[in-house]
Amino acid sequence: MSYAMVKLLLTIIDIYWWILLATVIVSWLTAFDVINMRSNAAYSIWKWLNAMTEPLLGPIRSVLPSVGGLDISPLILLLLMQFLRDAIASSAGAAFG
Repeated sequence: MSYAMVKLLLTIIDIYWWILLATVIVSWLTAFDVINMRSNAAYSIWKWLNAMTEPLLGPIRSVLPSVGGLDISPLILLLLMQFLRDAIASSAGAAFG
């Protein structure tokens, strides 16, 4: 795999990490009534964040047991993404180093 391809994959993982973190923060702010979902702008952002993250969070949620109403699927996905990022970086380091 070329260096540019590795760098692109790592950048995509980093961007998705921030999108997932934004989803978690917006869900907390919505739960505590800091953000009003009746606002068109807030709802549009929430809809976009869900469209970006739900394809990966949905399967994780279906496998995880319920933990007292707490959704830990973003944490699991963040850990998996970090593992994938480290695996890509270490394999690229071995190939280019």
